Amino acid sequence: MARKVIVFVRPWLALLSLMLAACAGQPPVAPVVPAGPDPATVLPGLIHERVTALIQQESGPSADAQAMSLAQGIENFYRKRRYQPAWRDPVMLDQLLAALADLRFDGLDPDEYSLSLLRQKRANITEVTPVTELADLDMTATRACLLALNHLHQGKLDPTRLEPHWNFSANGVRPEALIRNLRKALDQQDVTLAFDQARPAHPAYQQLRAGLRELYVIESQGGWPQLPDGPSLKPGMRDGRVPLLRQRLVLAGLLPAEAGEGLLFDKALEAAVRQFQAEQNLDVDGAVGKQTRAALNVPVQQRIDQLRVNLERGRWLLHEAKGDFVLVDIAGFRIQLFRDGKAVWSARTQVGKPFRSTPIIKSRVTYLTFNPTWTIPPTIFKEDVVPKVRMDPGYLAANGIRVLDYRGNELDPSTVDWERPGNILLRQDAGPLNPLGQVVIRFPNSHAVYMHDTPSKTNFGRGQRAFSSGCIRIERPLELVELLFNDPQRWNRQAIEEAIATGVTRDIGFPQPVPILVTYSTVGLASDWRVVFKQDIYQRDPPLLAALQYRGK
Repeated sequence: MARKVIVFVRPWLALLSLMLAACAGQPPVAPVVPAGPDPATVLPGLIHERVTALIQQESGPSADAQAMSLAQGIENFYRKRRYQPAWRDPVMLDQLLAALADLRFDGLDPDEYSLSLLRQKRANITEVTPVTELADLDMTATRACLLALNHLHQGKLDPTRLEPHWNFSANGVRPEALIRNLRKALDQQDVTLAFDQARPAHPAYQQLRAGLRELYVIESQGGWPQLPDGPSLKPGMRDGRVPLLRQRLVLAGLLPAEAGEGLLFDKALEAAVRQFQAEQNLDVDGAVGKQTRAALNVPVQQRIDQLRVNLERGRWLLHEAKGDFVLVDIAGFRIQLFRDGKAVWSARTQVGKPFRSTPIIKSRVTYLTFNPTWTIPPTIFKEDVVPKVRMDPGYLAANGIRVLDYRGNELDPSTVDWERPGNILLRQDAGPLNPLGQVVIRFPNSHAVYMHDTPSKTNFGRGQRAFSSGCIRIERPLELVELLFNDPQRWNRQAIEEAIATGVTRDIGFPQPVPILVTYSTVGLASDWRVVFKQDIYQRDPPLLAALQYRGK
């Protein structure tokens, strides 16, 4: 398709037009002459002036670090192109406008990147547009583009301001790389390329974007049906609410479109309900009671906001999801081991209660303890154990708990004033009563958090599994131990079980420490790449959403 390029009539062209008109015997027609000098010669100077003013403005006493970084990026971009305008080609400008509009599916607000303003400026461009306005347009477009690329690359928000324990590395932010990619994209006349390169490369990010796009379509069609209150819907029933349930599960991707009608709660519908319950971390019974109905009735706008929040988390974290690593999904109550970026093992977890939450941290799994003893943490010591000892002096002996001073010397419990116990430690011996089970998997952190076995295995069958005091209880821990050792000759399953059978407490280092990412996400992907939603057990989505919706400077 031929491109329309904005043309400014030069004075000599005006004279040529008059001469040709005279030769043809036609009355001369006055040409359109731009207001002011030739833009090609004037624009670089005007842009240079604006860039200089921007740098001075952002370098003042109340300078904002992010605004200054963006200003320096703009200066770097224009300096490398000798302050030539970047967006005079209408095709390139239209590509930018389309890329900014597409930020909606990244969970970002396109108007935060001046989309409406740029569309207005684009519509007002004519052959006589003053060069000052063209310079302003170019600066606005470049600022919008670089800001969007930066937010796609590392996230709009600073996670250290929202997550008190955040210790993940920054997303390798290299503004010069973003600028280099943009320059290359402009040379190749494909602005979209720069935006695609800025987004996380992990396929999960693209699936979350696709899921958000689908939710916007559902929202535009009026949302999904709401199930009215009433008795629980159970398999075998005929009920007027069943067609609504079917339509809702069709929209969730759990039933085919042709299964959206019918009053009977049949086997296929029961299977879809069970899958929905499992994906939502609800207790799976195949019936639609109060909890399941509430999850089905969450408005589509709320799910859109949930996806927007988790796309931002993806921009913070997905650059870490490469190579070999352990991933703990707190809100999803799940742990996975990845090799070369692919999941090779998965199990359920139990995590911290809301008032003793499991922290979001990054570390490395370095060693384990077979037959661990348990030094009772201060909070549990104070709030759980001491009250029980006051009520039952035999509690410690019955549970294999010894009293120690801070030098490790054992004390007689009867000599301790349990109203004011002072500086003592409580340590539970290894054995079947020990809450750490047979093995602890350790990774350095400042929260005294680790992964461990547990005698409370029935709780893995529950949908919501926020039961611990902050540590991560894992299902089938010996399978993970064997995979972490990755040494079939020395540390196969038989050797691991023999080490446990000795009853001896023993620390053993892993030959190759493995990164561990303890994360919090209220959206995930099913095995067929469908977007699934989880409960916000720690209520961390609302403050993130509020910050995401806030428009800064």
